[in-house]
Amino acid sequence: MKELSITDEIYMRRCLQLAANGQKNAQPNPMVGAVIVHHGRIIGEGYHVRCGEGHAEVNACASVRPEDEKYLQESTIYVSLEPCSHYGKTPPCADLLISKHFKHCVIGCQDPFAKVQGRGIQKLRDAGIEVTVGVLENECKALNKRFMTFHGKHRPFVTLKWAQSADGFIDGHISNVYTQMHCHKLRAEHQAILVGRKTFEIDYPSLNTREWIGNSPRRYVVSSQLLTLPEGYHLIQSTGVDNMLHQLYEEGIQTLLVEGGAQLHQSFIDSGLWDECYVETGTQILHGKVKAPTLSDAQQEEVHTIFGHQLVKYAKN
Repeated sequence: MKELSITDEIYMRRCLQLAANGQKNAQPNPMVGAVIVHHGRIIGEGYHVRCGEGHAEVNACASVRPEDEKYLQESTIYVSLEPCSHYGKTPPCADLLISKHFKHCVIGCQDPFAKVQGRGIQKLRDAGIEVTVGVLENECKALNKRFMTFHGKHRPFVTLKWAQSADGFIDGHISNVYTQMHCHKLRAEHQAILVGRKTFEIDYPSLNTREWIGNSPRRYVVSSQLLTLPEGYHLIQSTGVDNMLHQLYEEGIQTLLVEGGAQLHQSFIDSGLWDECYVETGTQILHGKVKAPTLSDAQQEEVHTIFGHQLVKYAKN
């Protein structure tokens, strides 16, 4: 097996740069980048632009100029995620690389999807292509942490988000116009959004992305009681976080944003079934009735001040 090198890392970082361009349209597919290198010269590159369309390897091969096609059998292709080995909406990328007679394939990380999980790697090796796996593996997994969670843990990637007063109480009118835009950006990045019955009945939230560009998430309300909901809202009638997430997993929901209320947030925290959390703290003193959730088992990742409001991002330890 070829030893990892600084050169491999340089080209894999380029794969990650390319892959990130698919953040908006690739989901629920993973973001993937690919770079084709011949004797130190990049002769092709691409990324997975949109779900249902060509994968990164397909786009990288298509970008190679006709006069450089003859070099493919002497080239190395770098891919941030294991090439697929099955027929989905597109043919297997492993078959494409084999048909192009690549000399070497460098892969960032293995695909946890049940229909791949090492099969693409084995297919390439069986065809005589030298394969290196694990270049910038942690970075490649982190880029697709939501996809990895869904297929590895068999549940959606869960993001918690709430706004609290300076004295630690929850209220629906704390956010300013700029932090509200951030909240709607989060909505656009998630497939589904969840609120509790009380939040729904008190606030009747629209839960859309009117302050940001992007698709609105699928709206869910959780209640132990049977509710009649307006069109466009979906009921989760469940008694526990595990059951909620199992239902959403069965429906193919990869990413879930939880927006309220305090009791619902605390149930996710206490169960340990969450991945990221955004806590906005405003300047108001409320002396309110509803205390903000108590976050535990968390690691602070980012702190921003947005027009006087503090926005802190946490990741689960």
